[in-house]
Amino acid sequence: MNRFAALFAALDGTTKTGAKTAALADYFRHAPEGDRVWTVALLTGRRPKRAVNATELRLWAAEAAGIPDWLFEESYTVVGDLAETIALLLPLPGTASDLTLDQTIRSLIQLTGQPADTRKAAVLQAWSLLPATERFLYNKLLTGGFRMGVAQGLMTRALAQATGVEEATLAHRLMGNWDPAHTAFAALVAGDTGGDTRPYPFALASQLDDGPEPLGDPGDWLAEWKWDGIRGQLIARPGAFALWSRGEELITDRFPDLAPLADFLPPGTVIDGEILAWDTARNRPLPFAALQKRIGRKTVPKALLAEAPARMLAYDLLEDGGHDIRDQPLSRRRARLDAILQALPPHLPSGLPLAASSAIAAPDWDGLAMIRATARHEGAEGLMLKRLASPYFQGRKRGDWWKWKLDPWTVDAVMLYAQAGHGRRANLYTDFTFGVRDGNDIVPFAKAYSGLTDAEFNEITRWVQTHTLERFGPVRKVPAELVFEIGFEGIQASPRHKSGIALRFPRMLRWRRDKGVADIDTLDSLRALLNAAR
Repeated sequence: MNRFAALFAALDGTTKTGAKTAALADYFRHAPEGDRVWTVALLTGRRPKRAVNATELRLWAAEAAGIPDWLFEESYTVVGDLAETIALLLPLPGTASDLTLDQTIRSLIQLTGQPADTRKAAVLQAWSLLPATERFLYNKLLTGGFRMGVAQGLMTRALAQATGVEEATLAHRLMGNWDPAHTAFAALVAGDTGGDTRPYPFALASQLDDGPEPLGDPGDWLAEWKWDGIRGQLIARPGAFALWSRGEELITDRFPDLAPLADFLPPGTVIDGEILAWDTARNRPLPFAALQKRIGRKTVPKALLAEAPARMLAYDLLEDGGHDIRDQPLSRRRARLDAILQALPPHLPSGLPLAASSAIAAPDWDGLAMIRATARHEGAEGLMLKRLASPYFQGRKRGDWWKWKLDPWTVDAVMLYAQAGHGRRANLYTDFTFGVRDGNDIVPFAKAYSGLTDAEFNEITRWVQTHTLERFGPVRKVPAELVFEIGFEGIQASPRHKSGIALRFPRMLRWRRDKGVADIDTLDSLRALLNAAR
């Protein structure tokens, strides 16, 4: 673990991209092969399953440190990070460990499913041998909260420098469902791991904040709705059919609605699009909440398939006849996509679960802005603008793809509860519960933790500390006095919430110092928004 800890320290000690890239490239050249594979896995989100839960770690750490549980909990509250709290409280090791990262992670994998006494003995043994930084990293691996502050693109660039393989080629080879526990570094770099279902790296759009006029001639751009679903790649290759999410999760079994397409799509076809729950009667997307019911399920019951059937709206073609066409202009890729979709039979066994995301025509930017204003009525979040001459690039390339989202809905609400944040904000109250008026009562309806400056969070923290009415563990109840403007992207009915309403992506837009509790919105105004969204 010492070489991996040195890499972590090097990455954590600089904000310069060049320095991080150089440190990673040097590591990939000289670290043991197993460590290299696991480092790539960790930096691409492939972490081992948790073998120990947080409650067990707290109890074992307090015992190992020789302190009462309440003192450990108070320390955790101050530090704000469980892995760091444990690393700081435990005594220094007597002898150093020479275990590699590969050996350490494999030992954690072996602990999965073992009796508590076996897992405890192994964890205490590791703690007794690891120096502070290695112990911190070990704890992060234990808790499943490992982060190194390195973008996947930067890691791929460093790996390309270390191996001599082109960055774009590596990015594709690292996609898919490869298992770091059974993958050799040479096979990973050579691309011998993903099989015939490996997806391509996704192209991402940048936020357009100031309007599209600086983009030039509208005729150079493709406009389409920005759908509120799950981004996915549909892969139909000889003997292989798969559906991948943007998070590189294989979700084929969760959307059996698309399975009939395996018999009708031409072999060697890869389509990029949006998976939505579809209202077949109204021929429009259902709210995201309907799709969300299917996301976490391994298998989908027939009732849910009928209630929220899935449809993929396709907007790009990445592979045609087995040929990678990502370097061709979007206009040509879309023409081939339309031809493939038009050739599909009009009535598949379960209906037609695949259709084109329609292009939107307007004479000028003002006309397009008027169409954009109707996005919520169409079940969309706004518009996508894509340069017709653009290739399908990797990651976020600013300038060719833009998301022109609607301005968020807003309500004024009052803070009711506050909770401390995590990490660098562990000493600040940053997570708030907000309420709106319902007659003479105030009903909680949303939680938010982003949107304010550090100075504002500091000021609010001092206010919470002097105005706390009650304590419920880490949560503080406060007087209903501070008013905030809350922005959100969507709203839906929710029987799980006392208000009967749930918001999508709520965040604080500003602290309304000019308003008091008498000025906040009402539950009826939220219900009116809910009716407008239907």
